[in-house]
Amino acid sequence: MNTTHNPSFRQSLLTFAAIVTVIGVGLFYLQTSLHSLMLICLLIAGVSAWRLSEDGFKSIREAMNGGIQGALSAIYIFILIGVLIAAFIQSGTVAALIYYGLEFVSPVVFLPAGLILCSFMSVATGTSWGTVGTAGVVLMGIGEAMGIPLPLVAGMVVSGACFGDKMSPVSDTTNLAAMSSGTDLYSHIKSMLYTTGPAYLITLAIFTFMGLGYMDNRLPQDELSAMLAGITNTYSINLLCLLPFLVMLVMSLKKVSAEVAMMSAAVVAVVLAIVMQGAEFTSVLGSLYGGGSFETGVPTLDKLFGRGGISSMMWTLSLALMALALGGILSGFGFLRVLIAGILSRVKRAASLIATTILACFVGNMSMGEAYMSIILGGQLFGDAYDKHNIDRSVMSRSLEEGATLTTALIPWTTGGAFFASTLGVEVLDYAPWALLNWINPLLSIGLAYIGVAMFRKKSPMQPAAA
Repeated sequence: MNTTHNPSFRQSLLTFAAIVTVIGVGLFYLQTSLHSLMLICLLIAGVSAWRLSEDGFKSIREAMNGGIQGALSAIYIFILIGVLIAAFIQSGTVAALIYYGLEFVSPVVFLPAGLILCSFMSVATGTSWGTVGTAGVVLMGIGEAMGIPLPLVAGMVVSGACFGDKMSPVSDTTNLAAMSSGTDLYSHIKSMLYTTGPAYLITLAIFTFMGLGYMDNRLPQDELSAMLAGITNTYSINLLCLLPFLVMLVMSLKKVSAEVAMMSAAVVAVVLAIVMQGAEFTSVLGSLYGGGSFETGVPTLDKLFGRGGISSMMWTLSLALMALALGGILSGFGFLRVLIAGILSRVKRAASLIATTILACFVGNMSMGEAYMSIILGGQLFGDAYDKHNIDRSVMSRSLEEGATLTTALIPWTTGGAFFASTLGVEVLDYAPWALLNWINPLLSIGLAYIGVAMFRKKSPMQPAAA
């Protein structure tokens, strides 16, 4: 793509200000469709980019295509998650997990136990999306049955899922941040422990304390019996129902690609649905696209078991495509690069560099709709500044993850935010206050930087790095 010149800092700032204003006014004041707002933002970015283009709309289209192409793997995951949820519902996997959860999990420990479960699964599998699409869906059903507010449950699920996505050595964002920063993977993870560890303990303590407020939320015995009967009358419940879930977990632990692991688990679930649940083959296949329809006699269960399918992901997918196209324009024409470079030139303190990195990745997520792009661009822009301040690159990789991986779940139009909202059935702005880890971790990291904690210096032959 050719442009006559790069945008000025003023043009970049005005373009971003216009986009943020449109989204802010549209979401919080007019409360209109997010898709329509994305369309207006695409128009704003396109008009601004037109002034820089030598061949008119051709370059703009190429930039939009480039933004989408960079996240094609995420789009494939979108579709597969819809298939996986539908298959897990048909096979009785979701029903079995809810059944056992209602029998053995107390409301008082539900929030901290759910956080730990999602954390364990996301660390093991390296994917927050897979965790939300499986364990998250089940926990939402259990939490609703226990009378715990759904935004709170969704925030807990997102916190646990994003913890593993950030810390797991098999996570794509973990490896990408280390690679983009030019640091060793395990040095990157070790560096994150200094900020994410305390943030996680704070999050766990808060959810544990909040769980005490629901100690009296036990379902009346007649309601509990009705829910369990609704499940057992609809499905054949036994431990074999958990096989698809275990297949996905084991394949992920063996570092099989997410697409293969999800598809394999879905195939096993389809076989179980036909053989064990007695479902018709054509009905199961239809549910993979449009979701299922069940009459358990319990409206809450009917709603939950009617979810899933490729069609359920179309709202999310269409929004993600528009956001990625917008990010392609802003990145391809240099708006984001110029804006960050202008801010970076004003940074004088090492601690301010940490704050700038995290904030820049947050802005990158807002503009490009995807954490991957923010991490890669941040690695390109901030490396020399960290070297200049004699700060180890593992601090940079840590900051990239805290600004990009964690905040994507807090923005409604990013691929992550749109996916979580669609899958969990709770709007991003509703669960965001309760996604405690996702905003405590970045804020804590900035605070620790200003008091000099975990600010590792570059290693020299004579002196090891120190905080």
